[in-house]
Amino acid sequence: MPKALPIIDMSAPVCCTPVAAAPVDDAAALEVALRLKALADPVRVRLMSLLLTDPAGEQNSGDLAVAVGIGESTVSHHLTQLRKAGLVESERRGMNTFHRARRDALSALCTVLDPNCCT
Repeated sequence: MPKALPIIDMSAPVCCTPVAAAPVDDAAALEVALRLKALADPVRVRLMSLLLTDPAGEQNSGDLAVAVGIGESTVSHHLTQLRKAGLVESERRGMNTFHRARRDALSALCTVLDPNCCT
């Protein structure tokens, strides 16, 4: 049985020294790894792409489910993982939940991996 990773607060964008600047400590490595783990699924990458490219900047769960061709409950599971990683934020409006990508969190993750990637 795989070892479960500890749960850490990932509501804020990752912020630590870029991994190329100096060896990272265990806590920083875990923080980066958990965010990358949340993105290590093709459906989640597609969901992030849909949210990032949407002209309105947000989509509801039902529209996302149709776009990726899977059930709404499965999309909800994937969005929960992305939300726990701090990469997506969600807002309930009436019967619908709307989701937005957190560009600041993605940008911070890119900077931690390679400080020259987003300049």
